[in-house]
Amino acid sequence: MRITRRLPWQATDIRDWPIWSLPRWLTVFVIAVVAADLAAIGVSAPAAVYSGHDLALFGLLLGCTAAAVEMTRKAGERGGLFVKDVQGVWELPVAILLPPFYALIVPIAQTALTQWRVRHGILHRRVFTAAAVGLAYGAASLTFHTMSGLIPRNAGGALSQGTVWTAVVILSALIKWALNKGIVITAVKGANRSAEIRTGFLSGEALYNDGAEICIAILVTFGVAGNPLLALAALPVVTLLQRSLSHVKLVSDSRTDSKTGLLNAATWERESTVEVARAVRTQSPLAIAMVDIDKFKVINDTYGHLAGDQVLKEIANTLNTLLRDYDLAGRFGGEEFSLLLPQTRAVDAFRIAERVRANIAALSIIAPGATGGERVQVTVSIGVAALDAGSKRELSELMAAADAALYRAKAGGRDQVQMISTTRGLSAISGPGTGATGRGANDRPDTPSVFRRAQGS
Repeated sequence: MRITRRLPWQATDIRDWPIWSLPRWLTVFVIAVVAADLAAIGVSAPAAVYSGHDLALFGLLLGCTAAAVEMTRKAGERGGLFVKDVQGVWELPVAILLPPFYALIVPIAQTALTQWRVRHGILHRRVFTAAAVGLAYGAASLTFHTMSGLIPRNAGGALSQGTVWTAVVILSALIKWALNKGIVITAVKGANRSAEIRTGFLSGEALYNDGAEICIAILVTFGVAGNPLLALAALPVVTLLQRSLSHVKLVSDSRTDSKTGLLNAATWERESTVEVARAVRTQSPLAIAMVDIDKFKVINDTYGHLAGDQVLKEIANTLNTLLRDYDLAGRFGGEEFSLLLPQTRAVDAFRIAERVRANIAALSIIAPGATGGERVQVTVSIGVAALDAGSKRELSELMAAADAALYRAKAGGRDQVQMISTTRGLSAISGPGTGATGRGANDRPDTPSVFRRAQGS
């Protein structure tokens, strides 16, 4: 007998829809947004003018939208990623040049094409996205058509009219952007209170991308208003914008670790090398810490790899919370993290490492699927190497020293911090509250575990 597993978006029983697993207020919010969009469509449909010109222009812009969707699909297939779409370039002209009804329905067509051609998503999310975008463009269209009656027809000449017209288009586009962001951010924050809104939606890169899309959309709107066939001439420009967004994501992915969002090992080492050289040149203090999860294999074997992944993410969140903006945190290996602390003396580096250790030990991580909400106990061992002001060391030496201190922490019973200072000839020392202070043969900086890992042992 063959058993076929249905994906969430294929669920046929209404009781199985993922939307019911959301918090009650969020479920109501999603349904309200969809209902508001449907009501707006119902109200605007009878008032729309279905002239041959409007239908032809709508068909042309919808065709450009379909081309943009196809372009997104091909970019994702080549790069193995999902990039931000630029359909707003074609949807804003619809909102400005046609009655509001067209602006309300064009996101439905675009979302349906995306679901069919690019990636199958959870149905209620797709419907909610289409409704949110539709309401936003509907508001933009209503704003423009309401204010366009205020634009002087003959006073001031064509330049003055064009300037006012463009200003109204810009205002309408900004209203669309603000309303859409507000609706989406409310839903995202409601589904996940720990979601980083500033990073995901309001970062400099995100705002720059949104601004570029709006600017090109305004130019396309202006061009299509004079000659609809200029929409076809804009296709190569939109292609360049799409590729630039793909490039930004590829660059970001090449710098970060996919599971934790921290810098990957190569990027961390490259940027840390620059920081160490700067510290040596300016005779500034600096420290490096190697953080290793204690008995991580036991966690994976006991609770499963999903729990292990959750542990990695929680530790990464802890590091991001505790460290300063100019500190560098990276995932150095499977269960090992690396920290670079510029402008940090040895005593301060130890305090930071101890604070990291204590906060990780206090984490409350619930194993996925565990009965009774079983808590995963996580501790880390940390080795710190400090580059005191005036010392001349390279990154490799500091990493070897920090790894030697980490080895001491492991050998001393785990869940502790050990530190090495360059003022003592890269000798291992113990900080307050850690293990014994003796120095053994395995503590030598020329035989740390980082070299044993590099040799494959």
